[in-house]
Amino acid sequence: MARAVTLIRSTALSDVAEYAYAATAPAGSRLIFLAGACPLNHDGSTAAVGDYAGQAAKAVENMRTALASAGASLEDVISTRVLVASARQEDLVTAWQVVRDTFGDHDVPSTLMGVTVLGYQDQLVEIEAVAAVLDS
Repeated sequence: MARAVTLIRSTALSDVAEYAYAATAPAGSRLIFLAGACPLNHDGSTAAVGDYAGQAAKAVENMRTALASAGASLEDVISTRVLVASARQEDLVTAWQVVRDTFGDHDVPSTLMGVTVLGYQDQLVEIEAVAAVLDS
C-alpha cells in the first residue's frame, strides 16, 4: 500500500537526533489528529504506575488502537510529541527510548518534553500524534 508520509532528513543539520527533522504528506491525503495517547487500561485505571517505560509502552499500544480505528498504523504517523511528567532528563530518555524503538525505521519528527503534571492519577507519559493516509 502506498504511504502518504515522506520523512525528510537534512544534511545541513546534526545527525545526532534519532528522528527525521521534517515530514510531508501530499495534497489529498487524509490527516488524522490523535488525542494524547495515555497509559490507561480498558477500565480507566493507569497502567504501570511509577514506571516510565511501562507507561510509554501502554501509551503506544493505545495509540496503535486509536490509529487502527481511524484506518491507519504507526507507519502513517507524520509527527509525535512525547510528554513526560518529570524534570529528570533520564526519565524523559527512558520514555523516549520505548517510543523510538517502536517506530524503528519510521523515525518521524518528534518533540520530547518534560512537563509538571499530566491529567490522570499516576500518569507519567502521554503521546500526541498526527498521521496521514491515502484512502483508496
